[in-house]
Amino acid sequence: MAVPVLDLKAQYQRIRQAIDDAVRGVLESGLFVLGPNVRALEEELASFLGVARAIALASGTDALHLTIHALGIGAGDLVLTSPFTFVATATAISYTGARPVFADIHPATFTLDPDRAAEYLAGTGPGPRPEGRVKAILPIHLYGLPADMDPLLHLARQHRLRVVEDAAQAIGSEYRGRRVGGLGDAGCFSFYPTKNLGAFGDGGLATTQDPALADRILRLRVYGGRDRYVHEELGFNSRLDEIQAAILRVKLGFLAEWNVRRRTIAARYREGLAGLGLTLPAEVPGCTHVYHQFAVRVPDRDGVQRRMAELGVRSTVYYPVPLHLQPMYRDLGYRTGDFPEAERAAREVLCLPIYPELMDAQVDEVVEACKRSL
Repeated sequence: MAVPVLDLKAQYQRIRQAIDDAVRGVLESGLFVLGPNVRALEEELASFLGVARAIALASGTDALHLTIHALGIGAGDLVLTSPFTFVATATAISYTGARPVFADIHPATFTLDPDRAAEYLAGTGPGPRPEGRVKAILPIHLYGLPADMDPLLHLARQHRLRVVEDAAQAIGSEYRGRRVGGLGDAGCFSFYPTKNLGAFGDGGLATTQDPALADRILRLRVYGGRDRYVHEELGFNSRLDEIQAAILRVKLGFLAEWNVRRRTIAARYREGLAGLGLTLPAEVPGCTHVYHQFAVRVPDRDGVQRRMAELGVRSTVYYPVPLHLQPMYRDLGYRTGDFPEAERAAREVLCLPIYPELMDAQVDEVVEACKRSL
């Protein structure tokens, strides 16, 4: 059977009535932007994530951008992050006028390596040394696995840095008993349709325990003001609409179940793919992986992907070019070889289909296609 890399229609069919009722309720209310569904979603997500405040925004990129901006980070400042992630992590830094700088990933987890981050902050890491002071660390909970936060938070305290978590791919994952997004100064989530909690369009969320930071992000999302037509600072238009909020409220009720199903699929993959020479995703003690992606390493990645596609099984590469080698960032001065683990991951990582609606028979089909393609 053909196995797609993702099937959003299957999820909609299962919860169609609840989604249709929620959308109809918004249409009948006549309230379409920043209405009662947005406020309720913010409260429900704050409770789910264990944070004091949650601010709904237009996208995950906006969540990062507005949060970094609200922390007072801008031109002349540096933000330390991973070179192995989606480009929006770095562009959000650039939008503020700050400059992204990088430290390599841990080869087992694909997340920012605390030892490499410490080297950069000590002045001994690879790459250029731009002018300016590092003001924040921005770890990414990549593929649904939390970054190793305790040593990163320790580094931040040592160097008086802010910590902004990019949790776009990791809603519901836990680090030492706490859900991501509430570990640093702020957390940022994406509701892009492919995410574990996805809207039917774009959407994002910023979280924090700091009321003052939350209030500033609230101002920034509506042109820099809290009172209508009174603007305290230069702000943005980053409002989540009511239809997306209503859809997300329905889906939030299923998120825990869906994340459990993702972990069940991951376990089935582990059993079926054992002993084939693939490097399987890390399961880290004290962390709950929610498997936004099931990312394996395979040296002949492109060949394996091509042969699997010929057998009807689709897969994806996240991400083929690390950030420090992106054409748009060539002026940062990095070179091939600066971050060998990120570069190796970009050559070897292959993401297999994983979503709650994937049937066991389809998982077995993916396993069989892998065996025949290696």
